[in-house]
Amino acid sequence: MQVVDDGRCFICGKENPIGLKVEFTVDPQRRRAETRVCIGEEFQGWQGITHGGIISALLDEICGQACMCCGLSVVTSEIKIRYRAPVPTGVVVSVIGEVVGERRRLVDAKGWIELDGKIMAEAEVIMYRTEKLLKKYLVAL
Repeated sequence: MQVVDDGRCFICGKENPIGLKVEFTVDPQRRRAETRVCIGEEFQGWQGITHGGIISALLDEICGQACMCCGLSVVTSEIKIRYRAPVPTGVVVSVIGEVVGERRRLVDAKGWIELDGKIMAEAEVIMYRTEKLLKKYLVAL
């Protein structure tokens, strides 16, 4: 399988007309990525509450971005999410991800979503390294 970034990622793709178009701040020294995003009501489950699938996608993406900012080329292998509180739509939340470990071809990351300093959801993610992705990513830069 060849992995290619065509700009249509649902979370960060600038070419996706229905995506969130999230931009990230990365810190390779801390192995960390962050963003702030206001999730619109078109991404709700119940009225005024962000759909859990959107929360999952944001956590997955932030962990991937934390890996990529360190030069690690990855795809998601496993994700475990804990929803602590409903994330309202129409408010700005912080989404943070960090690389916490590496083992052979696997990379461990954690991510969380905060609202006013309170953790609303968190994830433990296992990423799988793929060198083909790294070559495509570096060529795109």
